[in-house]
Amino acid sequence: MDSIRSGLLTVEGWLNWLPDSVVAAFIILLAVALAYSLHRSARRLVRRLLAERHPYVLSVFTQMRGVTQLGLMILALILAISIAPLDSGTAVLFARVLLIAIICLIGWAGITALNIAADLYLRRFRLDAADNLIARKHNTQVRVLLRSADVLVLVVTIGAALMTFEPVRQYGVSLFASAGVAGIVVGLAARPVLSNLFAGVQLAMTQPIRIDDAVVVENEWGSIEEITSTYVVVRLWDWRRMIVPLSYFIEKPFQNWTRDTAALIGSAFFYLDYRAPVGVIRDKLNEIVKASENWNGQVVNLQVTDTKQGSIELRALMSANSAAHAFDLRCEVREKMIAFLQQEHPEALPVQRGLAEIPTSKNLARQKKSRRAG
Repeated sequence: MDSIRSGLLTVEGWLNWLPDSVVAAFIILLAVALAYSLHRSARRLVRRLLAERHPYVLSVFTQMRGVTQLGLMILALILAISIAPLDSGTAVLFARVLLIAIICLIGWAGITALNIAADLYLRRFRLDAADNLIARKHNTQVRVLLRSADVLVLVVTIGAALMTFEPVRQYGVSLFASAGVAGIVVGLAARPVLSNLFAGVQLAMTQPIRIDDAVVVENEWGSIEEITSTYVVVRLWDWRRMIVPLSYFIEKPFQNWTRDTAALIGSAFFYLDYRAPVGVIRDKLNEIVKASENWNGQVVNLQVTDTKQGSIELRALMSANSAAHAFDLRCEVREKMIAFLQQEHPEALPVQRGLAEIPTSKNLARQKKSRRAG
């Protein structure tokens, strides 16, 4: 005990000898180091205890790692500043910084908690299932609302942080107003942001589009890859990405091929000669479609949909479980039907007929005169 007391007295005397600024910096750095070390040790302990028995709780703790670490450091700094030899001006400055840090910590914790809740809720729905309509519905609704909530929490956090400063307090109030907290939208500059934000909420509730929906936008076919708080990413058939504002899907028409179900009816058109045996072609279509792996066993049909001067139009209909299968089935039908017609019924293929001159009395008289002259 005597040795410990003498050591503490020696440290106290050494600290009294140093300037107050150095002592304060030492106490603050020591508090931050102790908080970091304590958090790291606690994280290792929790990981050992929850790794096998409670994987979900461990994943939640892992996602909250940054929030808990920052919170522990803020607590350590509050304790350190209370005992550090700081002058009144420096203490007020540190208090202001810690207040802003606490506001940011609350906002960060709110966003992280929302993301964790969304992930836990969506674990029950699998997008890779064969019938993923319910999963796409819930994923779209939760993701869009989550992005909107994240933006709202971020704006409120920035507004609250700005309100701690007297010179810029009015900007913090303006941010609150633009987020709808104060109830009045300030300025026309916030209108595009808010229109997309409200469009996102409307999309989440009504769901004209969902994640992984097959859509046709601006005459481009693709699937909905991502829905953010301001725009939608459409993955086109050739792997390009089309970025579309959220408000587009509220204000303009578009095609959604998987609105209620992923099954689709595909079509293939054939322009053939009048000598084409329609009954034989219909039987061949049934044979091709029924032998295909892309057909879902529901619809197959062939009809003469138009007659023109030099050809007839045949429309083949066939159904599939998804847009991709329908596209592959249409291509397969075209390829095999053309090969069948070339081999078995070449007379059915369209031909270009020339117009022969119809013999008349004048033409015959002209021909006779030319023969006599010759």
